[in-house]
Amino acid sequence: MQASDIMTTSIISASPDMSVRLAAGTMVFAGISGMPVLDESGKLLGMITEGDLIHRTEIGTGVTSCAWWRELVESTTGLASQYVKEHGRKVRDVMSTDVTTVAEGCPVAEIAELFERRRIKRVPVMRDGKIVGIVSRTTLIRALVTMAPEQHDTTECSDESIREGVLAAMSGRPWALEHANVIVENGTVHLWGPVVSADESSALRVAAENVPGVKDVIAHFGLSPGAPSAT
Repeated sequence: MQASDIMTTSIISASPDMSVRLAAGTMVFAGISGMPVLDESGKLLGMITEGDLIHRTEIGTGVTSCAWWRELVESTTGLASQYVKEHGRKVRDVMSTDVTTVAEGCPVAEIAELFERRRIKRVPVMRDGKIVGIVSRTTLIRALVTMAPEQHDTTECSDESIREGVLAAMSGRPWALEHANVIVENGTVHLWGPVVSADESSALRVAAENVPGVKDVIAHFGLSPGAPSAT
């Protein structure tokens, strides 16, 4: 799956000369948390987001009013930039110009990684220097719902093939169990052995649950195979 498969093509944008108040109203009424800023030719100039509008003098959230000590540690340039963010009346004054973009063919996995690494919530999708869509975190979640329907596996598999599948699913993972600690009986996977954290326990359960033919997964962590489990 790539950007072109899930991007929103109905793009709501701002112009650099739009007032900050109008831009904020546009985002509120459209139900979005950010939008691209385009010039008259459609060239991408920047992005304006909720994060750019958090610190504003109109609502008493200016950084300097609640953190006067910043003047002691920040450069004159940084303080001047913050002043513009707090007081600027036009979108051009408050928008972010360091914009991360992707091409239509960018894999969705790479976009998700960009969101995490750059700590952003949306990326413009570009074609020949023009914006053709937006992929946001909401878009990714929508894709999970609409493009990956839950599958109810009804495959009948032998216990041995299920066991091999579980072992393969764990293979190479630092939390993998030893082969002897995975036992399958009538489609039910029994997991045995020491597990040091709840996260490892969950990872082992999920790995087993996703193997075709598995009917149930029972964990006996802290016990050896064949030992009676606590009830």
